[in-house]
Amino acid sequence: MANYYIDNPRFRHHLHHPLMQRIVAMKERDFTEKDKYEYAPVDFEDAMDSYDKVLEIIGEICAETIEPNAESVDHEGPTLNNGRVTYASATQQNLDAVRKAGIMGMAMPRRYDGLNFPIVPYIMAAELVSQADASFQNIWGLQDCAVTLYEFGNEDQHRRYLPRVCAGETMSMDLTEPDAGSDLQAVMLKATFSEEDNCWYLNGVKRFITNGDSDIHLVLARSEEGTKDGRGLSMFIYDKRQGGVNVRRIENKLGVKGSPTCELVFKNAKAELCGERRLGLIKYVMALMNGARLGIMSQSVGISEAACREALAYARERKQFGKAIIEFPPVYEMLALMRAKTDASRAMLYETARFVDMYKTWEDISKERKLEPDERQEMKLYTKLADAFTPMGKGMTSEYANQNVNDAVQIHGGSGFMKDYTCERLYRDARITNIYEGTTQLQVVAAIRYVTTGAYLEQIRRYEALDYKPELDGLKQQLIEMTDRYEKIVATVTETKDSEYIDFQARRLVEAASHCIFGYLLLKDANINDLFRRSAEVYIGYGQAEIHKIEAYIQHFRSEKLEVLKSE
Repeated sequence: MANYYIDNPRFRHHLHHPLMQRIVAMKERDFTEKDKYEYAPVDFEDAMDSYDKVLEIIGEICAETIEPNAESVDHEGPTLNNGRVTYASATQQNLDAVRKAGIMGMAMPRRYDGLNFPIVPYIMAAELVSQADASFQNIWGLQDCAVTLYEFGNEDQHRRYLPRVCAGETMSMDLTEPDAGSDLQAVMLKATFSEEDNCWYLNGVKRFITNGDSDIHLVLARSEEGTKDGRGLSMFIYDKRQGGVNVRRIENKLGVKGSPTCELVFKNAKAELCGERRLGLIKYVMALMNGARLGIMSQSVGISEAACREALAYARERKQFGKAIIEFPPVYEMLALMRAKTDASRAMLYETARFVDMYKTWEDISKERKLEPDERQEMKLYTKLADAFTPMGKGMTSEYANQNVNDAVQIHGGSGFMKDYTCERLYRDARITNIYEGTTQLQVVAAIRYVTTGAYLEQIRRYEALDYKPELDGLKQQLIEMTDRYEKIVATVTETKDSEYIDFQARRLVEAASHCIFGYLLLKDANINDLFRRSAEVYIGYGQAEIHKIEAYIQHFRSEKLEVLKSE
């Protein structure tokens, strides 16, 4: 039987990264639950075997159920009747399959009926689902909202809601409004506390809510009368069983058609506060969005993998001028770069996921006991790395997903423009990845501080200091030269002390940093596994050329030219 996990050895490579031994031991509290729960692992090898077997199950469901259903889901889509959403029949089949397999709530603690998996295998599952059907990832993957509820809700809320998610109920995060998209400080959905009923009521409209008719919602609302900024917003839990929210419309979208994107009307919807008042945007949504951005990274990588496979299969089969088109240099160059970008994106995805695993596990442990000074220091280090890598990773992997599906369509030629081929759907599905959960431009705004403070450079130098095989020395020297150029162009831009000019060049600076980081991550992979050698060679050559282009642009476009652009 087909299996997306088994047929791609790259997954096991990333699953068995050396840092996983520490992550698993911390997550399992040195395997102290083995006597309490029958399915808890007894040691590291047992835990890894458990992750491996569950990912095999998911890989089979993706290949045998979700992917074969994808065309039907794309064609049928969800429907709206009397304020309620009905999934496409094949989407419901997909949900039934993952519920039956018991893979909802993968990252939740066992005491709430979860599997207590680290972020890394959970994100692998999300990538596998995205490769099969990106739209289903937008339903299945929103169980990640439960992580936010676990982190900031109280024990009573944990007990009432988390087992429901683990049993297969769906979630959504209700953030954006007609007049509050990227600027969530403008959210005006009103939350009013009733002393008589001892509960909150929500009134207003939310728009562009993915899986908006879910069972359990996390809602950003204005709880403080008279406020107009983020300090007046709080996070609430809305349970669909309580009533009071109707779906006014399902958006008619370009892609990811299987997941309903809804406009919601709240009319005296009973809700409960999650965490503390006033921290809804400042603390809770920021955590929620970082988790969502990691999810979009996994979705982007899954789409890139699907595009690579579709393009390669077609290029091998399609013959022109008496030979398969894969034999033509313009085609095999595109295929090699698609694979390199996909492998680099995946390396970034799992490096970021490991950073998130480390700091979140330390945070969880800190609720049980006081951390030692060295433990707290390590938590701060991984928090900083996760905060730096998340916007860069979300921005670059989603851009690469769009580039890869574009190249897949191009390799298919005229056939790629037809709905008979999967790459047409992939092309449409990919387009949202560099828009939602923060556009690429907003990711640059978040990432540029790590350029100007030297945080990216510091991490690049850490990678540079590692030991590599002698046969990889040429690639390492290329990366050292790339890093030196990156450091030089950052200095060229920042020394102007012109904030508008720095903002103008920010995307180029972040991209230059990413080429160095992605290159080193692939070099690290190639140092362990020859499977990645070709992608490392291709990507580092590509990154080197891109940094030369960025350097040339910055040298010839100084701050005074901004006035010319603004006058257009």
